[in-house]
Amino acid sequence: MSSNKKHLQAVIDYYDQTRFDYNVAWLNKENLAVHFGFYDEHADKHADALSNTNRILADLAEVEAGDLVLDAGCGKGGSCFWLAKHRLAKAIGISPVATQIKECRAFAKELNLGDKVQFEIADYCATPFPNEHFDVIWACESLCHAEYKLNFYKEAFRILKPGGRLIIAEYLRTKRTHAIAEEQLLMSWLNRWAIQDIDTKQEHQQHAQMAGFSDIDIADYTSYTWISLKNLNKISKRWLWIGKLLRLLGFRSKLQHGNQVGSIQQFKALNKGLWYYGVITAKK
Repeated sequence: MSSNKKHLQAVIDYYDQTRFDYNVAWLNKENLAVHFGFYDEHADKHADALSNTNRILADLAEVEAGDLVLDAGCGKGGSCFWLAKHRLAKAIGISPVATQIKECRAFAKELNLGDKVQFEIADYCATPFPNEHFDVIWACESLCHAEYKLNFYKEAFRILKPGGRLIIAEYLRTKRTHAIAEEQLLMSWLNRWAIQDIDTKQEHQQHAQMAGFSDIDIADYTSYTWISLKNLNKISKRWLWIGKLLRLLGFRSKLQHGNQVGSIQQFKALNKGLWYYGVITAKK
């Protein structure tokens, strides 16, 4: 997700060490989602909201049967499986995290979707795919990990077919520079999640335009994800004392404990108006 090997390794370490946390506190085996849920008239429960995220993003990206979709930062493969089952699309999921790809391949066999999905270890800023290969590039809460977001947009444009669609669910800054204390709060979340920084709406717009995209739209979806964000904060606060104890006893790493603290700081930063949850669409 970055040409900087040190940062890329930090992302890999983050997901390797927080697997247990995601599995216990968040993961729903029906959808294998390592992302926030979208609540609306179609979904008012955690599991349904996680699936609903895929439905809304797929509708916005106009995913149709037979489309070839690249899930750039596929996590445990949940979106790929959903797209294969519900939209009859073919999906390729990539991640630099080898343990995630191993899990994805195992789930694909278990779900009998091996002919519809494929998973590879790869960097979404420098993929191994040929020019004009995909109908849709999909990035759900993964672009945040890129050190330079422009590199992702350039690579997405290269491997998209003419007329291809880009769909991104992402955390966006409300402005480039906040007051010192506010910046410290924002970074106390981001850095604990192996995110160096996030960009503003204007910066994403500029990146997409520079890469060559058109029909760029960036919408605020915080109202859809607020319950999900609040739930993560609630879970993290509830178990913080146990996390601290296990950290002192040597059963949890600094990174694992930081992930829990970061989840609390994320919600604080949201309520202070430092960032919001956005959905970005564009066409080649």
